[in-house]
Amino acid sequence: MQYPIVIHKDVESAYGVSVPDLPGCFSAGDTLEEAVEAAQEAIACHLEGLLMDGEPIPAKQSLETHQASVDYKSGIWALVNVDLSKLLSKTK
Repeated sequence: MQYPIVIHKDVESAYGVSVPDLPGCFSAGDTLEEAVEAAQEAIACHLEGLLMDGEPIPAKQSLETHQASVDYKSGIWALVNVDLSKLLSKTK
């Protein structure tokens, strides 16, 4: 499953990453590549925690919906792929 992420970079800081479809899920990295990799790990951990707690996985919204939000106006967008089948087999 692909999740949109938004990457922010302030002067003299690491790249910060938010996952709009998963409130409370965020990560960071010193390089853009590290930030994307960290986001993939953060999403997998976040989803695994939801599944282990018996919580539903939040419904995804379209990338266009997120891009229209003023909260993400200055961000760089990317899509991160997370294999849910691996997570589902871990939580059984």
